[in-house]
Amino acid sequence: MNKELFGIFGDRDQFDECRSEDEFDEILSGDQVTVGIRDPGLGVKGRSASHSDDHGLCFIWGEVYAADSNATNEADNNIAQWLFEEYTSRGVAALSDLNGSYVVALEHDGEAIVSTDQIRSWECFYANSNGCRVFSTDFSVIHSFLDDPQYHRPSLLEYIHLGTVLGDRTIIKNVHRVPFDAYLTSDSVESLSRFVYKPRPFDYVTELTQRLLRAVDRRANLPGPKGLLLSGGNDSRIFLSRIPDIEQCYTIGNPNSREVKVAQKVAAQYGSKHTVLLPDDGYLMPTDEKSRYSQGIKESLHIHHAGFDDAFEMKTIYHGTLFDTLLKGYFLERDGLELFGTKLPSTKLVSNPRPIKSLLGTLGFFPEDSESVGVATEELFEEDLTLDSPYEFLRGQFEKELETCWERTDSVHNAMDLLVIKNQPVLPSHTHLADNYYEAFVAADRELVEWHLMTPPEYRRYETFRKAIERIDSDILKHRPQSQPLPSVRLNQIERFLRRKLPFLEPFEPAWPDRDEIYDQHAMDQRLFPDEYAIRRLPARLKLRIHDARWWLS
Repeated sequence: MNKELFGIFGDRDQFDECRSEDEFDEILSGDQVTVGIRDPGLGVKGRSASHSDDHGLCFIWGEVYAADSNATNEADNNIAQWLFEEYTSRGVAALSDLNGSYVVALEHDGEAIVSTDQIRSWECFYANSNGCRVFSTDFSVIHSFLDDPQYHRPSLLEYIHLGTVLGDRTIIKNVHRVPFDAYLTSDSVESLSRFVYKPRPFDYVTELTQRLLRAVDRRANLPGPKGLLLSGGNDSRIFLSRIPDIEQCYTIGNPNSREVKVAQKVAAQYGSKHTVLLPDDGYLMPTDEKSRYSQGIKESLHIHHAGFDDAFEMKTIYHGTLFDTLLKGYFLERDGLELFGTKLPSTKLVSNPRPIKSLLGTLGFFPEDSESVGVATEELFEEDLTLDSPYEFLRGQFEKELETCWERTDSVHNAMDLLVIKNQPVLPSHTHLADNYYEAFVAADRELVEWHLMTPPEYRRYETFRKAIERIDSDILKHRPQSQPLPSVRLNQIERFLRRKLPFLEPFEPAWPDRDEIYDQHAMDQRLFPDEYAIRRLPARLKLRIHDARWWLS
């Protein structure tokens, strides 16, 4: 990868046996840990920072700000030094004062820790090699330290059937991830309590409005030229309304689609240029680069834009990843009315949610086709991966993962959201963007995460978000999303239902291009699976996951 934090719980000599100093922009060594960092943004305000003195060292890698305005001025000169000084008096509690999307490696007076931000928007992988614990933000680096890497069967099955390896594991045995909201030491992992649900009543719309404004404004001064991944939806409009020097917007899709036409109008509304990226084979083709960004834990499918890097002549890229999950309750189970064999959804939450069944219905599981995966891949993986019931296998895996959520939650609804946040399938897109550009991950802002934790689940919904963004800019929805032509969420749902059921009405277009159509159009079976005819019968998304897994295991 272009950027990396790598370290070893050991001295500089042990570090040099593992890696060359030429690979890093800076290396710091203490009594217990030695860490190297590679990042063109090192020293840029709001980006990676370093500090060392006679008492220890501190590296913060990624996107990082002070958590509140009172600390901002103190941290402006060097946020790594500021965190180190806070840590000397408060210990790991000081990590709560960081904001952003980052990994921290810190040593003070002979004690060393490694931690991610509170939603683990960056992964940090680790393994024990030759008696030492090594860690890196690049899974392929840790993978290379294993003498004989073997796949972990349950993880491989999760990857293929779900597209996500759950928990703290990876697709490879003995390579793990720093756990969610926790920190790593030389011989243990310890939990933190930065992400705990504490819902309470307050003015949800006003508070969300103010926090969105501050979160965007924090990231408004990144280096230019600046670009934006713009859909026809709501989220990315916020950046155009607040950051006037966004020069270029990019939308993937057919120029004649309603989604693209709305995006073009929104870009023109705010005086930004617009480029349509045609979904050719680069949209889906799982290149070595895409598979590497999957990090052995999540499918590369969501890295939609990686095939269009040549078109992005920008230094900074903005995007709206995780807005749906953190601010609009996308994965919460809502009530509905059964009508003509279809559920017409409600804005209200169900009173007795079925979290496993609901999540399996939204997270990329193919109940019917999954039955054929084991036989189809037996020759490819040299093992029979057949399951008596893929659904029951995933149900059991989800139940174990859900058990880890209860200590941080107060309700089943919040546990559902936490399970998804801990295992968010779309994060490879963030990994790719942050590795190639200055990337602003606004949804990971600590104030927005705090709003998520404080807001009861019944108020984490689209209506709350819509009211907030309309307070930011009353014209922000001047050109309405093609799937939400009416101001009322309920009426939009009814229209969507009627368009699906009535033959004389055209249904709403999907937000993304048709994957199976593009896969077939560009003859990807012949390119990816020339001799594996049983695999060819599976849906395109399952085939792409199988290719990702094969890439890592080979």
